[in-house]
Amino acid sequence: MTSHPGLPQLIVIVAYLGLLLLLAVFSNLKLKRTRADYQLASHSIGPVLLLLSLFGTTMTGFALVGSSGEAFRSGIGVYGMLASSSGIIHSLCFFTVGLRVYQLAKRHGYATQIAFFRDRLESDRIGLLLFPVLVGLSIPYILVGIISAGGIVQQLTAGLWIDGPMGFANDGPYRGGVPSWLGAGVICSVVLIYVFFGGMRGTAWANAFQTLVFMILGMVTFVIIVNKLGGSADLVANMRRLAAELPESVSTRQGMKPSLFLMYLLIPLSVGMFPHVFQHWLTARRASTFKLPVVAHPIFILIVWLPCVLLGAWATTPLLAEAVQVAWTAKGFDTPPPSIPANPNYILPYMVKTLTPPLLGGFLAAGILAAIMSSLDSQFLCLGTIFNNDIVVHYRGQDKVSDTQQVVVTRSFVIAIVLVCYAIYLLTAAKAASVFALGVWCFSGFAALFPIVFAALYWKRLSKAGAYSGISAAITSWTILFYYAWTNPNGGIGDFMVTTNFFGHAIQWMPVVIMFASSTLTTIAISLITPPPSPATIEKFFSE
Repeated sequence: MTSHPGLPQLIVIVAYLGLLLLLAVFSNLKLKRTRADYQLASHSIGPVLLLLSLFGTTMTGFALVGSSGEAFRSGIGVYGMLASSSGIIHSLCFFTVGLRVYQLAKRHGYATQIAFFRDRLESDRIGLLLFPVLVGLSIPYILVGIISAGGIVQQLTAGLWIDGPMGFANDGPYRGGVPSWLGAGVICSVVLIYVFFGGMRGTAWANAFQTLVFMILGMVTFVIIVNKLGGSADLVANMRRLAAELPESVSTRQGMKPSLFLMYLLIPLSVGMFPHVFQHWLTARRASTFKLPVVAHPIFILIVWLPCVLLGAWATTPLLAEAVQVAWTAKGFDTPPPSIPANPNYILPYMVKTLTPPLLGGFLAAGILAAIMSSLDSQFLCLGTIFNNDIVVHYRGQDKVSDTQQVVVTRSFVIAIVLVCYAIYLLTAAKAASVFALGVWCFSGFAALFPIVFAALYWKRLSKAGAYSGISAAITSWTILFYYAWTNPNGGIGDFMVTTNFFGHAIQWMPVVIMFASSTLTTIAISLITPPPSPATIEKFFSE
């Protein structure tokens, strides 16, 4: 065992994935073989399951791997920038957008965002614009999970097979670990299988189960690693020691301007336009089901984000290297401990790998993977649902596609999107080095679309032309800014700031501000100068 320090972790990871496959079999037995059941679980999800599935699908590799990596790179202020604001803004979106959308969908029979917008905007072709936009913005979101999963498996199985076949690194901190491309591929395959067979019901069950797994194991991880870093059995004393070791640049918001915090407030608005969150809203049994998610979601974010951010910040102290050496020696491994990785994506799995007992490290790895997979499954299923309902069925005709055929179409597109995303990952993983950066870009795009859905729900004057122009402005500005960052050798996608000159003063803006402003102003301006919706539409959507 000492010559294979990655073996216990691999065994537990494989066992956990096998458990998820058994869940797929069980959920398939409960499947009613209808489109409504496969896509929306027949609107049967209660408050607890809705809370767990919603929270699980919004907690990705961005929340665990990305937040700890960004705290390692930039300091503890990252919690204030995203986690605290997300807790409040997500719940506000659930209440102001989710509940309203659910009520309209239940009244008029909508199953997707596009169906809602098609009816609200009196536009049969809005789907032809929104479908590629939603798929295009979802792909970076999916890549966040795939990149995180591959890195975690490779990092935590390091030392498994030192003289292994091609693809098993022979040197460096990931020596002998399962290659990231293979780990990511296996994770995608497992998620694909239980989504394929279980549909939304299986996805909701898997999300709920995995949410409990990563929340419980996350707290266990936090306690064990803090005690290892601090060197004693007193958790509070260890936390005080770690806090005292932090440099001021890491322990404060030094270097993070107040304007940056204000601009980051726009990022969590993205949850109001996530297609997979939209689909989960529609699974609710009744309107009162939303009460628990609205109240409990901020508390859940605190439980998950705060430990990850603190661990990432504390990893910058000299105590980490000391604790790793002590822990590695105590485990009896006959190989030197891996060095602290330069890639911030690997900070959290590195700490789990080196500071926890091998078997427990495997369980903790499963917890991290649970958070990642609980988002991937919803995203895969949602995109398949949109393709079936809003492209195939809508333009071919409801009477020409049976329920069984629709399930087949949904499943087929799920397979296609998994293959496309995995192929993009293989081609771009090296370029997209930061999970946090990729996540911010993805969320910025969805946040830029938020004014459209909010106006559709609360502004009677929103016109078809206004919505078309707002969506076009959002995606055009996102594409230009992302391309500029991607091709910029001095910054890359991790450089969020755009500098403009205003009366001789250089002002820095996050891209999301430019995207959000362009979408909002364009939507309002064009709506005011173009014909409003018909009285029938106003009556349909705004009469109580």
